[in-house]
Amino acid sequence: MPQKLIQTQKEEQTQQLSAVQVAMARLLELPVMDLEQRVRNELEDNAALEEVGPDKNEEDMAAETTEADDNESETAEDEPHADDETADYLTEDDIPDYLLRQRNEAEEREVQLAATNNAYDELYRQIGEHDLDEQQRRIMEYLIGSLDNDGYLRKDLRTIGDELAIYQNLDVSEEELERLLHLLQRFEPRGIGARDLQECLRVQLESPEFKSSFKALAIAIVDRCFKDFTYHHWNTIKVRLKTDDESLQQAAQLIRRLNPKPGSALNETTIGTAPTAIPDFYVHVEDDGSISVRLNNGDVPELRVSKAFKDTVREFGGHKDLNKSQRDAYVYARKKVGDAQLFLELINRRRKTLMGVMRGIVERQRDFFLNDDDEMLLVPMTLRDVAEKAGVDISTVSRVTGSKYVQTQRGLYPLKFFFSSQFTSGEGEELSSRQAKAALREAIAAEDKRHPLADEALTIVMKEKGFPISRRTVAKYREQLGIPKSGLRKQ
Repeated sequence: MPQKLIQTQKEEQTQQLSAVQVAMARLLELPVMDLEQRVRNELEDNAALEEVGPDKNEEDMAAETTEADDNESETAEDEPHADDETADYLTEDDIPDYLLRQRNEAEEREVQLAATNNAYDELYRQIGEHDLDEQQRRIMEYLIGSLDNDGYLRKDLRTIGDELAIYQNLDVSEEELERLLHLLQRFEPRGIGARDLQECLRVQLESPEFKSSFKALAIAIVDRCFKDFTYHHWNTIKVRLKTDDESLQQAAQLIRRLNPKPGSALNETTIGTAPTAIPDFYVHVEDDGSISVRLNNGDVPELRVSKAFKDTVREFGGHKDLNKSQRDAYVYARKKVGDAQLFLELINRRRKTLMGVMRGIVERQRDFFLNDDDEMLLVPMTLRDVAEKAGVDISTVSRVTGSKYVQTQRGLYPLKFFFSSQFTSGEGEELSSRQAKAALREAIAAEDKRHPLADEALTIVMKEKGFPISRRTVAKYREQLGIPKSGLRKQ
């Protein structure tokens, strides 16, 4: 078949994010603790930014902020918690339109609840307790970084070997990876780095600190009769291991006391009973029934553009006969002032966007906040619903709600808690997946524990309760609720 070149023309529309949009997206994703560090870093990098000290008196503030025009004055001292953001711009033309329309609001600075320590640092620290060379240390760090939230290593060793060769330029055999993985599994918490539940339980049982006269039998159950154990086939286990009822019961109790998810310890705080998250918002129901929303600024400092840098730009900006040193000073100051103004604008836009999204959530879930955080009053809500109320894109709502928390009068909630899908009941009523989960939990709690309901039977019960969901959905909701299969619920 002859070949020939054919030239075609195609029109295609693509969207590219500007550097400012990327910077804004990253700021939106930051929770309050990370924002504080981001602002501190910007203060160090940009000399044109300076922190507004909380202990400056009125004369000091006036001396620092007096402009060339005697008629202009700062209003920050009249409202100590509000900052005149337009004062950081050189001329009226530089001020964004949304700042000209924005009213100065006094926002309460809330005290953070507690900081958390990531126990992954403890795993990295334990590497130093072993005699490893530089390459072995790098491999161990990569293995730790490959663990999932449960503490399991879901990737096979061949894949990890390929990744080490590509990303770390390390040529490692599977035998070496296996040896180092077994070393990692001896770290605390025991069972970390296991590839499945069976290996996780065996590693914990084989710990030298694990003392019990039934330890050998428990290991035999995990190694030789694990499937029978998960399905409670006690008679089969007794026959295969030639043991009695009492010993089997004691060994089974040992296994049940093990931690099936050692990675859960990696997400716990090391500060006793302190909360594991810092709220980014505070929602309070007032006596008159209104709901107030406040943004937690934590220890994020108030910023402004340095007067000295602005004076340098004004001094040299209108002159053309500058020497080299003056021109360099002008170019440097102008760039720094521009970067500082842009950063302040992004911080402002972040604040407005976060408040808009949170108010959209509160408006949609008003009954929940007014009625003592009753979970059953949560209505179905999607990212699109909040985006329409806040007047932003769906992607913006996703970034805002990804890693942030709200403190109410009843507890601390992740923003994702308020979102749920919906379906329509037989009577045409809109129901949320959260309501379905609550009904499923009630159905399982009321079942006969000697004859627990299988997922197919639960599907029928749910339809009778007005939740027409499939067996697959029942299984998914049951797993999300942490409820085992019917065979494991049998008593």
